[in-house]
Amino acid sequence: MSASSAFSDEKGGSASEPEYGHDPASGGIFSSDYKRHDDLKEMLDSNKDSLKLEAMKRIVAMIARGKNASDLFPAVVKNVACKNIEVKKLVYVYLVRYAEEQQDLALLSISTFQRGLKDPNQLIRASALRVLSSIRVTIIVPIMMLAIKEAASDMSPYVRKTAAHAIPKLHSLDPEQKDQLIEVIEKLLADKTTLVAGSVVMAFEEVCPDRIDLIHKNYRKLCNLLIDVEEWGQVVIINMLTRYARTQFLNPNINESLLEESSDKAFYASDDEEDEDKKAEVATLAKRKPYVMDPDHRLLLRNTKPLLQSRNAAVVMAVAQLYFHLAPKAEVGIIAKALVRLMRSHSEVQYVVLQNVATMTIKRRGMFEPYLKSFYIRSTDPTQIKILKLEVLTNLANETNISTILREFQTYIKSMDKDFVAASIQAIGRCATNIGEVRDTCLNGLVQLLSNRDELVVAESVVVIKKLLQMQPEQHSDIIKHMAKLIDNIQVPMARASILWLIGEYCEHVPKIAPDVLRKMAKTFNNEEDIVKLQIINLAAKLYLTNSKQTKLLTQYVLNLAKYDQNYDIRDRARFIRQLIVPTDKSGALNKYAKKLFLALKPAPILESPFKDRDHFQLGSLSHLLNAKAGGYQELPDWPESAPDPSVRNVEVKDSIPEWSKCTSRKDRKEKKVEKPFYSDSEGESGPTESADSESDTGSGSESASASDESGSGSESEESGEETESEEEEEDEEKEKKRKKRLDKTKAKKPAEESAESEQSSGTEDRKRGRKAVKNQKSASESESESESSESEDESEEEESEEESESDTDIRKKKTPVSKQPPKQSKKESKKETQEMSLLDLDDFEPAPASAPVTPVNFLSSSLVSDLEGLSLTDTILAPTTIAPSGLIKMYELLHRITGEGLAVEYCFSRQPFSPEPNMVAVQIQFTNNTNSETKNLHIEEPRMQSGMRIREFAEIDMLAAGESVTVVMGIDFCDSTQAANFQLCTHTRKFFVSIQPPVGELMTPAFLTENDFKKEQGKLMGMNEISEKLTLGEKCVNEHVIVERVTATANLSRVPCGSDKECSIPPPPPSAPVYRFAGKTVSSGCLVLVTVTTKEGGAAQLTVNCEKMVIGTMLVKDMMQALSQ
Repeated sequence: MSASSAFSDEKGGSASEPEYGHDPASGGIFSSDYKRHDDLKEMLDSNKDSLKLEAMKRIVAMIARGKNASDLFPAVVKNVACKNIEVKKLVYVYLVRYAEEQQDLALLSISTFQRGLKDPNQLIRASALRVLSSIRVTIIVPIMMLAIKEAASDMSPYVRKTAAHAIPKLHSLDPEQKDQLIEVIEKLLADKTTLVAGSVVMAFEEVCPDRIDLIHKNYRKLCNLLIDVEEWGQVVIINMLTRYARTQFLNPNINESLLEESSDKAFYASDDEEDEDKKAEVATLAKRKPYVMDPDHRLLLRNTKPLLQSRNAAVVMAVAQLYFHLAPKAEVGIIAKALVRLMRSHSEVQYVVLQNVATMTIKRRGMFEPYLKSFYIRSTDPTQIKILKLEVLTNLANETNISTILREFQTYIKSMDKDFVAASIQAIGRCATNIGEVRDTCLNGLVQLLSNRDELVVAESVVVIKKLLQMQPEQHSDIIKHMAKLIDNIQVPMARASILWLIGEYCEHVPKIAPDVLRKMAKTFNNEEDIVKLQIINLAAKLYLTNSKQTKLLTQYVLNLAKYDQNYDIRDRARFIRQLIVPTDKSGALNKYAKKLFLALKPAPILESPFKDRDHFQLGSLSHLLNAKAGGYQELPDWPESAPDPSVRNVEVKDSIPEWSKCTSRKDRKEKKVEKPFYSDSEGESGPTESADSESDTGSGSESASASDESGSGSESEESGEETESEEEEEDEEKEKKRKKRLDKTKAKKPAEESAESEQSSGTEDRKRGRKAVKNQKSASESESESESSESEDESEEEESEEESESDTDIRKKKTPVSKQPPKQSKKESKKETQEMSLLDLDDFEPAPASAPVTPVNFLSSSLVSDLEGLSLTDTILAPTTIAPSGLIKMYELLHRITGEGLAVEYCFSRQPFSPEPNMVAVQIQFTNNTNSETKNLHIEEPRMQSGMRIREFAEIDMLAAGESVTVVMGIDFCDSTQAANFQLCTHTRKFFVSIQPPVGELMTPAFLTENDFKKEQGKLMGMNEISEKLTLGEKCVNEHVIVERVTATANLSRVPCGSDKECSIPPPPPSAPVYRFAGKTVSSGCLVLVTVTTKEGGAAQLTVNCEKMVIGTMLVKDMMQALSQ
């Protein structure tokens, strides 16, 4: 066939043939189609591969455009055995699309597909399996099963991924194959390649989501691979791990939820029972062990955090829901910034994100408050987005921002979008309900809206006013009078009915106006709408019962009019009410109770968010979006009461046996144990690992900002480490005996090593976290190399052990006399001594826990040596910039002696770590009794905190004698915010409302960094996280001492020493532009705060602040500039 004829066929046949049939019913309109694909069929039958390839390209292009190419199936399927790989690929693409429709023809070529499964090209093998699994005929189920099993063992990860995709197809075709498919899933879950991970987890979710025992051994591997899996695989894995974590780990907020419950009970309990209840609750909480986060729980949170920066909105949403459902309360805030970023996306994405944000803001309001302006409504937003933003703004409203939000709402009421206006008025009503201080303002604003021309606005306003007045009717009789006057002008039936209901319900508050309103209504009764007539009858009945002298005749007149009304509802109501209120001989027993029936107290309606109870659905799911359980939805499990056995996630690898034999000393062996759990998916030890090193590697609870007591977490993990070690020692006794000779040879080495171990496992924060930063910097690359081969892991471990031995050698040179333990003592005894040492450290070095999570090995080891040189070091010797001199600590007035009736209260931020909870700011409070009598029972009640903030009260002061003073310390978790903590300060006679608002500089704790580490961390916090300002130094800021003093007085930071290893004992010659660096971290979330002051000639200077939290950075720059400019 020539090209011209092919062209004419494609366009609609020859000129002699009519394009349209004469009879429309005969389908002749498509009569030219029967020859349309003849040229393609001829090309496919050709012997030339180039023609076949061209034909297949055209066919696939047709499919891509949505055209039907099913009539070409016989011609295409013949080419399935073509030797040209390009043609074969396209044939498989076509067959995947049409195999299900043309099953009989596809079955004829099944032997060819089976041969394709053995093809040397991985793409052909995968395509053959894809086509085979698309033929949905039960007769070939055994062939499909065999193909899937073979593909699951294929050398190519792409083919294994295709096998994972085929599993759900086979399961839906024949559910009886479930057991065999689970075996394949188990095999594929052990795969270490990122390409397979997402697909096999998807198959797991489809086939056997309840078999969490398959996940145990692969949990750590999935966490480590997560960052490199493709985006849709990440979504599936994160959702699965969310449900897994809810069954395997304890609730990180368990202690907070207990405290909330106890406060509720105390609120409802009587005064006599309250003290006893409090004592019982305190005892219960004391018995409960402090919460220690499982290292595997921490691993999941740490490895998902970077995905908040993903370009895929679904991934960000998945991580956000994981943090919301699994993270400690203090750490959830990091998701807010990522979710606000998604608000700049398409309206569809915005809709889903806002649905989830609206749910989050009900329980965790505080984390979205800094981004309030991101939820302001634009005129271009679609209505559904506007209403969701309105919902979020209403949820975020509190005493501090309500004035701003109400100004926004005032603007929204002028919108042309009527549904949006109605929602805005309802939002104003909810704000007035939740925040008592603005109730009057909102009511006055809504009353003004009653004169609006728009019927919808008036009707909504009246309905909302009615609800608000039900809360405090006695205080608002003026508004009821005002609404009664408006009834002549308002024509909207719903609004008129609402006003009449209000006047009838509260007729006792307006005794003169109510009868007059009834008189007016009786005149126009016949012309009113049915809903208004019913309310006129109700008003008449209520007035008859309360003021029968004035309204008896009016009521009878209204009831007579209603008796002959066209609407049977009104007629029935009139007869019913007449019998009920007018006493006659025939009236029944209910007549006596008429007043109670009509004028019973009605509960005020509760204006709640429609998102209040939505969080029982998993966030980000379709069920949450619809607020109804969708098909295939899996419930989010409840937290377990007690933690399941963490050892189920340990994996023993046979390849590790030769590595043990390579170890030359017990210390090397210990290091290998330490390394394994963090870097590899296979782990031979139990969850809580041996020492502080291993604890930091697996990301134990000490890293968590919300862990109840960091020192507690360290000691607990050491205890559990002892148990594992004792078991290992029993197993390896024989090996120990063989190694004793070797141990004797290394007798000189041993004491220094053991002292280094004891130092590293001490309870102070800086030592725990010192090595963590160094290892965490390597974690991503090393976990990748581990997934590919075990050899690279061995090399990295040997390098680590060399570094360890070098640092230990330094310690041994400097401090041999300290460690005099006998070298042959058992590990268990040395562990006990370690714990004693850590307790001493905690007592002697109180300011030390306020250090940063980044410290290099050399600097750490030298600081450890200096710490060991004297356990009785004073605070002044240890880092003088950590604690500001007492003269610089500013006192703030909490309660003036006149306001406090003789009781004066001052407070200051002591800058000492708050030992019960390290993520709280310690506030020192001084009470002075200026009266002539003693003050008793000083304590705190009713703390009103912003969402996420917490308070740890001081113990009650039983008595404060006249003229005496007493100082106490309390802890407040400000959640890295400068919002005030409000509470009541109570004595035995009075209660005083007070609030503590922290300067931004007091929300930090010093961090000890070297200059190199400072620059490295500063490099990570560039762009939006860096704020730089130029300033002119004040006249007094002439030398280094004054500048350092001003900066450290403004913010609780430590100065970064010059040089990389240790501070300069002899000051170097001053450079042309001296640079002063200061480092700290936020107390609550542990975010680094880096401050650089670069001085220039002529008193000019540049101030740079690097901080992940931009709000804190901005406020700190402002305070620093003020301090340095004076």
